[in-house]
Amino acid sequence: MSGHSKFANIKHKKEKNDAAKGKIFTIIGREIAVAVKEGGPDPANNSKLRDVIAKAKANNMPNDTIDRGIKKAAGDANSVNYVTVTYEGYGPNGSAIIVDALTDNKNRTASNVRNAFTKGGGNVGTQGCVSFMFDKKGQIIIDKEEYTGDADELMMLAVDAGAEDFAEEEDSFEITTSPEDFSAVREALENGGILMVSAEVTMIPQTWVELTDENDIKKMNRILDLLDEDDDVQAVYHNWDRPDDEEED
Repeated sequence: MSGHSKFANIKHKKEKNDAAKGKIFTIIGREIAVAVKEGGPDPANNSKLRDVIAKAKANNMPNDTIDRGIKKAAGDANSVNYVTVTYEGYGPNGSAIIVDALTDNKNRTASNVRNAFTKGGGNVGTQGCVSFMFDKKGQIIIDKEEYTGDADELMMLAVDAGAEDFAEEEDSFEITTSPEDFSAVREALENGGILMVSAEVTMIPQTWVELTDENDIKKMNRILDLLDEDDDVQAVYHNWDRPDDEEED
């Protein structure tokens, strides 16, 4: 069931080492730069920047690091221009993988992504080859240990703000929105004093693929690990229904 439990994956990532934390800060730093370039440095007038700042705080990024990133992006006209690129491909047993990247060198990123797929026995496909198997949704995760209020009240707050779905899991609440309503729902929860473990627009698989062959599992982990190590890669979405005991070290 872990493949479906976003919360389990988030907890696992938060427990990773400092190198992984550094990667998360690199990812968010680039997202701040892009948000500032697109909508300006004032969060009050830039909902995308507000969302990225919330994501930064959820990942324990220091406030001064956030502020420096905003000032740097706003004040340096010659700063690096990042371009958003998306790759789609296949892992073992027909599993689907989508890779979002922010890069200043498309050739380098394309080569690294292709290399990651190849080393894990997968292959990069054409645009659209697997994205139709996913739904683009806003997804907000709340830890039950951090929310002591009434579940129905939380649901009403989310739904009134525009949420599409509210699910109560064993250890978390999961709120789903359209991409368009994501910011409004996230801000309604934030204004209500609700702590969020994660809040982001993501790609949710419509169906899940099981990997039972030991070799396939190793190959899939190889692909995901190599993509995770690449600084250009912002997010990786896949439909592997990873068991609870099949987490990377």
